[in-house]
Amino acid sequence: MRTLTTLLLWCLLAVLCWPLALLALVAWPLVWLLSLPFRLVGVTFGAVFALLRAVLLLPARLLGGGRRLASAS
Repeated sequence: MRTLTTLLLWCLLAVLCWPLALLALVAWPLVWLLSLPFRLVGVTFGAVFALLRAVLLLPARLLGGGRRLASAS
């Protein structure tokens, strides 16, 4: 659905202002390539924080801290 919406918006832009639509069509892959390192850094930080959370919560999980809450609800 998002792809269809993007296509319809681009077609509308192409009708209203075709030079800007062509610029967007050419610039989009370049913007994607420039943002790729930032995405990789974001994924890496997300993985590091998930690992830290798992390590810090491991003693509580081993002692069964979450089981009592799950059975009460």
